[in-house]
Amino acid sequence: MQRICVIGGSRYFGKLLVERLRAAGHQVTVINRGSSTPPAGVEHLVVDRDDEAALVAALGWRTFDVVVDQVCYTPVQAAVAARVFGGRTRRYVMTSTIEVYDPATAALPALPPGGPVSEETVDPATWRVAMDLPWHDAAYLEAHYAEGKRQAEAVLTRAGGFTFASVRSAHVLGGGAREFTGRLAHYTERIRRGEAVAVHEDPLPTVFIHYAELADVLLWAATGSDFAGPLNACSDGQLDVRDLAAAVGGSVGREPVYRMVDAGAPASPFSVDRPYAMSNARAKSLGYPFTRTADWLPGAIAEALTAPTAVPTT
Repeated sequence: MQRICVIGGSRYFGKLLVERLRAAGHQVTVINRGSSTPPAGVEHLVVDRDDEAALVAALGWRTFDVVVDQVCYTPVQAAVAARVFGGRTRRYVMTSTIEVYDPATAALPALPPGGPVSEETVDPATWRVAMDLPWHDAAYLEAHYAEGKRQAEAVLTRAGGFTFASVRSAHVLGGGAREFTGRLAHYTERIRRGEAVAVHEDPLPTVFIHYAELADVLLWAATGSDFAGPLNACSDGQLDVRDLAAAVGGSVGREPVYRMVDAGAPASPFSVDRPYAMSNARAKSLGYPFTRTADWLPGAIAEALTAPTAVPTT
């Protein structure tokens, strides 16, 4: 049994992670602002993680074997976490994102031509941190989500006081009504109604992961492995937006209709016009066996089609 602290963990794969940690016999503490109550047997600390003094007071004497941070979006939040949890935990795992590799959001090293992106493409140990940017402004943060994640990783990498690992998640699908982003529902609803899906003329492939598999990767990163640094998490098999739409079309019995948009223009979710699909080779070398996207995608589409919260999307 290990003492695990999950910051966030109130919905989707974070909630499932908490359930699986508890089922595995670990002593779990969840920190959030009270948006939801964790399962029975899980300690719940209601506090704003951005309020450093309140967080220290809420933690009191507690120490942990591992902290899993599901909701770290900025270097400011990362700096607070580094100060508060330095000396309180031996290991700190942050959920990060494929978006750190998006060349549209930062000047990155040359990406491998036609090949998936490996972790060293974005090295948090050398990434510049700018604490004075308006990270507390919600609109700024939304527009700079990828950079916020890159800088948060950078701060925690350099913090010391614990071993730091980041799990860079692919695009997450599955869970039906649990999938709160509505990105898969965008396709199921439009294609079911025969409406056009906006895509780039020459979409590039990207990578995905099922929400339950991501919970499993985080469980392994927290309790089953001691790796440090960034790690890409994606199922095997790249898909482009037309592959995804075709899979949805096959499930609903309709041929997808497309509306072409120019390169750089807004399009439907997962229509990618720049190369940054991830490689999961590092995780595999460390012993994590990923599933194949083609194996779980039909079930995820079926869940989206029957989810009670599925609504028309624009």
